[in-house]
Amino acid sequence: MKSFGWLYDHVAAHKAGEDIEALLPQPKTDQQLAATPDDRLLSDLTRRVFRAGLKHSLVDSKWPAFEQEFFGFDPQKISLMSDEQLEKLMQNDQLIRHFGKIKATRANALMVTELASKHGSFARFLADWPASEIIDLWAFLKKHGAQLGGNSGPSFLRMVGKDTFLLTDDVVAALKAQGIVDKKPTAKRDLQRVQEVFNQWQQESGRPLCQISRLLSYSVGW
Repeated sequence: MKSFGWLYDHVAAHKAGEDIEALLPQPKTDQQLAATPDDRLLSDLTRRVFRAGLKHSLVDSKWPAFEQEFFGFDPQKISLMSDEQLEKLMQNDQLIRHFGKIKATRANALMVTELASKHGSFARFLADWPASEIIDLWAFLKKHGAQLGGNSGPSFLRMVGKDTFLLTDDVVAALKAQGIVDKKPTAKRDLQRVQEVFNQWQQESGRPLCQISRLLSYSVGW
C-alpha cells in the first residue's frame, strides 16, 4: 500500500490550482458531538434512513412534516408510539409513506433511549466510541438499530460529525487499486483490514478518517 504522503501528493497533482484543504470534511470534536441533543441525532438518523434509495432533496423537502408528526424527534415520545399511531401516519401525504421506515423510526428511538439511559446520552455514546474501531460502531448500529446496514450507518455518522471513513464506490476503487481489497469489503476480516489501513494513514498524517476517505475518493477516476 502507498504512504499517506504519496496519496496526498497524487491528489494535489491532479487537482492543481484547487484548494484541497477546502474540499475536505471536518469532523466535530468529541466535546461538540457529545453536546448535540439526542433529538437532533435521531432526526438525522431517521433522515438518513428515509434518504436511502430516494433523492435527498425529496426527503429534505418533507422534513418539516416529519418533525411535526414525530414530536420533534423526542426519542422517548417516539418510543412510546403505538402501532395504531404509526399506521395512521401512512395516511399523511406530507410524509414519505414507507411503513418499514416509519416502524424503523420507533425502533431507533428505542435504541437511542436505551443508550442514553446507560451512557447519559446517545450523543455521549457516539462521542466516546474510538474512531480507530469505527467499523465496530457500524456493526453495533446495524445490530441494535433498524435499517442501518450498508452505507446508512456510516453515512449517518458522517452527517452528525462523528469521524468515520465511507466505503463509497470511489473509495473502494482506490482501495482495490492499492491492493488492500479485491472487492467491496463486507466480511469482518476485510473490514478489519481496511480499518487497520486507515488507522495507519491516520497515524502517519494526524488527519481524521473522514479526510483520508475523501482524499482516497479523489485519487481515482482520472
